[in-house]
Amino acid sequence: MAGQVKEKETSRLKNTGRKIERFFREIKAELKKVIWPTKNQLINYTITVLLTSLAVGIIIWIADALLGSIIKATLTGY
Repeated sequence: MAGQVKEKETSRLKNTGRKIERFFREIKAELKKVIWPTKNQLINYTITVLLTSLAVGIIIWIADALLGSIIKATLTGY
């Protein structure tokens, strides 16, 4: 009985090891398929993201200020 339990544990560890190995092989295969951006593309994408984030931040800031003023005026009567 004890031998069967030990075999199951060993078998389970082997299966887990195989799954982990397969997982990393698949990651490596997928990374080979990736088309990495060139340096210029990366710079352009980064600038685009930063400018878009800045624009959205400014829009949210303005909306917050306007809505805050409206709520303040409504609650205080001014």
